[in-house]
Amino acid sequence: MKKNVETTGMKKLMINKKVASQYDFHKLVKLSKRELMMTFRSSENGLSKADADTRLEEYGPNIVATEQPVPLWKLLINATKDPFVYVLILLLVISALTKDYDAVIIMGIMIFASVFIQFVQDVRAQKASFELKEMIENTCAVTREGETYEIPMDEVVPGDIVRLATGDMIPADGKLIWANDLFVNQSSLTGESLPVEKYALVDEKKRAVIQENQTVLEMSDLVFMGTDVLSGEGIVLIMQTGGNTFFGDIAKTASSTRESSAFEKGITQVSKLLLRLVAVFFIVVLLLNGLLKGDWSQAFFFAIAVAVGLTPEMLPMIVTSNLAKGALALSKKEIIVKELNAIQNLGGMDVLCTDKTGTITEDKVVLVEYVNPEGKADESVLDAAYINSFYQTGWKNLIDYAVISYYDKNRPKKENDDFTKVDELPFDFSRRRLSVIVERDNEHLMVTKGALEEMEDVYTHVEIGGEVVPLTEELQQGMREVSYHMNQRGMRTIAVAYQKNIHKSPVYSVADESNMILIGFVGFLDPAKKSAGPAIDSFHNHGVNVKVLTGDNAIVAKTVCEEVGITVDEYLNGAEIEEMSDAQLKEKVSEINLFAKLSPMQKSRIIQSLQENGHTVGFMGDGINDAPALRRADVGISVDTAADITKDASSIILLQKSLTVLAEGAIEGRKVFSNMMKYIRITISSNFGNVFSILVASIFLPFLPMLSLQLLVQNLVYDLAQLTTPWDHVDEVELEKPITWNLKSLVRFMLILGPVSSIFDILTFALMWTVFGANTVAQQGLFQAGWFVVGLFTQIFVVHILRTSKLSFIQSRASMALTIASVLACGTGLLIVGTSLNQYFDFLSLPSNYWPWLVVIVLGYILTTEIMKKIYIKVNNGWL
Repeated sequence: MKKNVETTGMKKLMINKKVASQYDFHKLVKLSKRELMMTFRSSENGLSKADADTRLEEYGPNIVATEQPVPLWKLLINATKDPFVYVLILLLVISALTKDYDAVIIMGIMIFASVFIQFVQDVRAQKASFELKEMIENTCAVTREGETYEIPMDEVVPGDIVRLATGDMIPADGKLIWANDLFVNQSSLTGESLPVEKYALVDEKKRAVIQENQTVLEMSDLVFMGTDVLSGEGIVLIMQTGGNTFFGDIAKTASSTRESSAFEKGITQVSKLLLRLVAVFFIVVLLLNGLLKGDWSQAFFFAIAVAVGLTPEMLPMIVTSNLAKGALALSKKEIIVKELNAIQNLGGMDVLCTDKTGTITEDKVVLVEYVNPEGKADESVLDAAYINSFYQTGWKNLIDYAVISYYDKNRPKKENDDFTKVDELPFDFSRRRLSVIVERDNEHLMVTKGALEEMEDVYTHVEIGGEVVPLTEELQQGMREVSYHMNQRGMRTIAVAYQKNIHKSPVYSVADESNMILIGFVGFLDPAKKSAGPAIDSFHNHGVNVKVLTGDNAIVAKTVCEEVGITVDEYLNGAEIEEMSDAQLKEKVSEINLFAKLSPMQKSRIIQSLQENGHTVGFMGDGINDAPALRRADVGISVDTAADITKDASSIILLQKSLTVLAEGAIEGRKVFSNMMKYIRITISSNFGNVFSILVASIFLPFLPMLSLQLLVQNLVYDLAQLTTPWDHVDEVELEKPITWNLKSLVRFMLILGPVSSIFDILTFALMWTVFGANTVAQQGLFQAGWFVVGLFTQIFVVHILRTSKLSFIQSRASMALTIASVLACGTGLLIVGTSLNQYFDFLSLPSNYWPWLVVIVLGYILTTEIMKKIYIKVNNGWL
């Protein structure tokens, strides 16, 4: 009998799983609340914990495909997806078909090293990414067994009862069973930027009529994963989770819409350039050596080796290693990197837009004054403010907590505790005010608070000394002066108004916010952080302009900005921006450092205008109104205590809300970017110079200047030495300004500094030909050994010269890791040429009088490259 019961239970669960599938969702939305509860075997008290655990095992975690860890075999395949690896694989196959097994072995080692190291880095990066994401895991309030508590979103299952409040992300698709002034942002699904009001439809007949002509996304009683609550509250029955949600379905079928960063675009441009060079030089070298020397087979293999020499097969691995190392370094500074590519944007950032509260201020708002419309202290103003802050159930901000804290300490009688809440009109970003309706002694009292500008629309009377009088122009002007003087003292001013017995209905609307009585103002101070000034100085000194984008009063914000070193000669407020065209805003936005009274979309619009002016823009914010701006910015920065939707929209999370931490992070980002650029600059210039030398040698020599195997070994030794580049030092001068990608500068670098090595290669050719008599086919092994050593040594030493704009070895030294790798690379070259190993590579032993010449050539190369480096800096007006 027990077995039958268990079987029946499992069948029900399987039926429910089928019901919750995407296919049947359109049927589910037509069910009543009672029918849905029965279908999902749930109730308003929620699931049992045992049932929830069973369903979690059955349905799997509530995550979409894009959030799931990539299997190891896919990471391995992804590690091969690089154009340079493709080139090497193609050349390896050709070499194998032509039985050039030595080349096959060398190229096989190169491919294995590049792919394996890339794979290891990807595995580490994914592991670190998911570990970091767990530190900032989003949660939701779920009710189970009648108890409401926070759980990770990925543990939500169909049938769960979830409570929603302002700032929450909606964890899965579901149906509202209760809502109060609930406004939801559905832009991630519909593209519509305006909020949508959601409410539970109690009347089943009315619901059926409304839904008849609506799509699922238009239905007012449905909410969806990937959307977020802008204001209000609600209770939802979860119907779909994970991949079965609309958001999950989009994630499975749509490609990534995230725009490539400037660095990614630059890497692609360089890859295309180098692949074109590979193709051109392969053909030129093949024809030159085939026509001039007559041995097309040997010319073919040599052309393949030249193509390999031009291919920077370690480039993807170097980039990934740099980013992974940067993420680790940033994590030690309490900065979590959600997206590795955001590190280079952090390094390239030249404009930082930030909110004021909690970033440049202490984020500890303190209530300091409560005055009537004449500016005199009045405790009735404090009482009214307390009612509004205490009884509202939406997103309590710092002002609410400041009011409640002050009231608890200074009004021990707590005369306002015996009210009963009737209704609430939550804060939204168009009204910018909040109303609470309470009842006592059968009398309704509406209390509204907001900034003075917004409150002017709703009050018609003022209360002074217990007497209510009509609003006059003289009173209005006097109240504005009271508020202005409070602002000048650095206070944020909130106006408080009330109205009694508007009607007896327990349901209120925004239309009821009218004909109110202003009772007075409450003043708050949020002092500037002591660390904000030095941090902003650091940004300015490192070429980053700091702009403040705030919803606060401009006068208050200006006072704080000037206190921390942000120059404010002029400011724009939201109303002025609303009247400006995109062209007008674009013209004005770069020269202004303070933007006040902004809506969420206005913040995003400002950032877009800055980007169109060529700036790399970072935005730091933690409010739900900051989410659009965070998505728009090149690098979105938030804190781990921010609202769920805010953290989700960010690419970098600070564990400590501090500009000082962020300033250090920006410098770390520049170090990462700089080391990546080092490898790219040095490799393309060095490879270009080597191939140019080969072209010259191919014209004049009766034999190949180097065999394909020898060239491949030289390239392998050099590439392995460069694996330590991510751990190199970066000069302070390179950290003084943002690093930007410039393909033209890279090409100029290659054309000016690349051929320098060719000069000394040609001198080596002349030396080996005349002094050492390596001028016959029989002596080609001697010639090749001499050039092998010079080529390897100059390639290694040029890394130390071109890694810095300063005088190498004296003013700037490489890291110990890079130095040791360089010594080992040179030692490996000497071991190959100077021992019995040379016979395996068809080298002849070098005479003892060769080594002094080697020192002269290498020293001459170092000095000449240093001179050319200074010429390049002068011509290019800079190093990067």
